[in-house]
Amino acid sequence: HIIAFDELKTDYKNPIDQCASLNPLVLPEYILHLLFNVLFVFAGEWFSLVLNVPLIAYHVHRYINRPVMSGPGLYDPTSIMNADTLNKCQREGWIKLAFYLLAFFYYLYGMIYSLISNN
Repeated sequence: HIIAFDELKTDYKNPIDQCASLNPLVLPEYILHLLFNVLFVFAGEWFSLVLNVPLIAYHVHRYINRPVMSGPGLYDPTSIMNADTLNKCQREGWIKLAFYLLAFFYYLYGMIYSLISNN
């Protein structure tokens, strides 16, 4: 997402094409994130679940309050070029990237710890 919004800022790609490529990625991201959290519930990983609940709540809020569109997705080509909207989407992308990166290393640590402690 970050690169896509940077391409919009620099007028490298037009908003219709960019939104057409970004919108199909929104629901799979949300579903995959929700699936991981369902697995956390089944595994009893309550701390991991508590870390992810705010992002799930944000995803639900963001999708409920999305612009009126004919298909699934979050990004409307008519409003994405607004400087405030573009900056908000880019900031959201950076924050989610940082969250997913930190979560990845936390889960990797947990996996290695469980592999080592089971021997």
